[in-house]
Amino acid sequence: MDHSKTVKRSILLCAAVLASCNWYDKTTVQNIAGPVPAGARVLFFNFGVNAPGVNFYANATKITATSSTKPDTESTIGVLYGGVAAGGFYSAIAAGQYSLTGRIADTTGGFKGRPVDTLSAAIADGKAYSFYMSGIYNAVTKIVDAFVVEDPFGTQIDYSLAYVRFVHAISNASPMTLYATIPNANDATKVDTVVVGAQLAYKSAGAFTPLAQGVYNLATRYVGDTTSAIRRTGVSFLAGRVYTVTARGDITVTTGAAAPTLDNTANR
Repeated sequence: MDHSKTVKRSILLCAAVLASCNWYDKTTVQNIAGPVPAGARVLFFNFGVNAPGVNFYANATKITATSSTKPDTESTIGVLYGGVAAGGFYSAIAAGQYSLTGRIADTTGGFKGRPVDTLSAAIADGKAYSFYMSGIYNAVTKIVDAFVVEDPFGTQIDYSLAYVRFVHAISNASPMTLYATIPNANDATKVDTVVVGAQLAYKSAGAFTPLAQGVYNLATRYVGDTTSAIRRTGVSFLAGRVYTVTARGDITVTTGAAAPTLDNTANR
């Protein structure tokens, strides 16, 4: 039996089932307390500094980045640096062991389809994951780092709260902790600060931390530091939603696209 064809059929069937029930549609109200449908799902990020636009694959099967005008045609732009594939939605995938890759989308230069990362990952049935191209792209070897973290939403959620976690995707930054601050409702001269999870090293993901709905200022700090390594202001977290804040970029850069920043992506 041709295993690659079997896997591809499984992935496509899973995608069709999920599309029919809006499993990963963030515009609808999700029943996340019930059983998770068969298969798994993966959110794909291109957070590799200076990396080219890529299309994402699981083994030899294209998972994301088809042309918006021709669904059967692969995009020649792909997911650019700082982007999340599939418009920020999860992609369905059958459970199994995979080589997850971002492959160069550009047709010029003769490198189209070349994988820029090599990552083997076990994808378990009924679970959700985030795949990150990360670190700094090497233009000579055409290789960038990558890692996968599980997205454990859990089956119990308080819909009066938002849930936020931190992921560290900056390869040349020391371990950091994420802090979220919001003005004090009883005293405008004060702010309330919440530690979002624990200190994290590169390629690590923290636990989802409950936060009151509101508009927060975010900052990361190194161990023992009172000053911020990375800052972002005016980030909204809505009750009943789940978010991942990811540190990406080159910590040695202060301006431009490669400068470190805090990405906020809604998981649900």
